Amino acid sequence: MAKILIVEDEQFLLDMYKIKLEREGFDVLTAFDGEEGLQITRAEKPDLILLDIVMPKMDGYRFLKELRADPAIKDTLVYVLSNLGQAAEIKKGLEDGADAYLIKANVTPGQLVEKINKALSS
Repeated sequence: MAKILIVEDEQFLLDMYKIKLEREGFDVLTAFDGEEGLQITRAEKPDLILLDIVMPKMDGYRFLKELRADPAIKDTLVYVLSNLGQAAEIKKGLEDGADAYLIKANVTPGQLVEKINKALSS
């Protein structure tokens, strides 16, 4: 069973994605900020991380930089899932190491599951 970590500070969204992914058979871990997300990533080694950008303590950009700098977890798949949809934000997320950048308003939970399944099967 694939392990997914959701790093998201909005409780409603966190719960919605968690329920959807668990129903699809994933083992789901959650974190409310980037610091907690890195700790969980180091301890649990998730197969894929869904990462928000705007969060307390450590934002998604810093999370990506720290993750990619850590040899033990640098190859973890990371999909940014953010409301920041400006071209500059997307470019920065991808340059900082995201494997994909998804805009929350443009992707349904069902489409997200499809993208995760495709990423994990390749």
